[in-house]
Amino acid sequence: MSTITKTAMITVCGRPNVGKSSLTNALVGEKIAIVSAKPQTTRNRIYGVVNRGDTQFILLDTPGLHKPRSRLGDYMVKVVRESLQSVECALLLVEPIANVGAPERALLDRIKEEHLPAVLCINKIDTVADKGELLAVIAAYSEVYPDFKAIIPISARTGEGLDELMEELGKFAQEGPQLFPDGMTTDQPDQQVCAEIIREKMLQCLEKEIPHGTAVEVTRFTERDSGIIDLDVTIYCEKASHKGILIGKHGDMMKRISTLARQDIEKFMGTKVYLETWVKVKENWRDNVNFIRSQGFNEE
Repeated sequence: MSTITKTAMITVCGRPNVGKSSLTNALVGEKIAIVSAKPQTTRNRIYGVVNRGDTQFILLDTPGLHKPRSRLGDYMVKVVRESLQSVECALLLVEPIANVGAPERALLDRIKEEHLPAVLCINKIDTVADKGELLAVIAAYSEVYPDFKAIIPISARTGEGLDELMEELGKFAQEGPQLFPDGMTTDQPDQQVCAEIIREKMLQCLEKEIPHGTAVEVTRFTERDSGIIDLDVTIYCEKASHKGILIGKHGDMMKRISTLARQDIEKFMGTKVYLETWVKVKENWRDNVNFIRSQGFNEE
């Protein structure tokens, strides 16, 4: 029987590539959000669910705040702004750099608008040789925003500081019923997680802009009596030349992407997966309102 009597909705926000999805995965204890070294990897808000003691934490992993250059980009920025409504706390994730940039200032302004308590998390401290350098980072952010409830240096990669962070976030929990059942770690349906894993592998395997111009649609997701999953996926790209690069010589690139994706999907699903992929050209889809809505990016 569950002992959950409190909940805490926490928005994890920051500029692209600071480690928001890596932190969410580390706190949840399994991979629910894709990660890559490229900015704007996360396109939608993802809920990560963590049960600790009598508290259920719902972590809202958001896209990185950036200057949009398409309708999809507009949607992503809107998601960030709206994710700072009706939550208990904002967790601003930053890198160990003693400079408060425009995205951080914009997020802090939004946090002020919503009158939200905020925790500053300095990530990637495993990359800092002299921990004394963190004092300059703390000073820079404290000068711009002196109202942080806590400032916690962490490493999402090594796990350093995460227990202290969870203890701090627990202070914002409110009495209330459990929102997600035991064992549920994300609000994403299995099909969506699978599609995102495929997109992650494209981000890892492909150069420059091409993976940002791709969308992944699951067209079949069925489970056999034996438990094996049949997964059919269509990958959309914006140019015929990109299609050629995605498929690769003799199909080698798509084989590589599919193999890496299938291995992670099998880990996530806990069963064998048969994956079939097709690549189609959909020019300028990121500015096609009807298409991005059909992919679940609803601007309403």
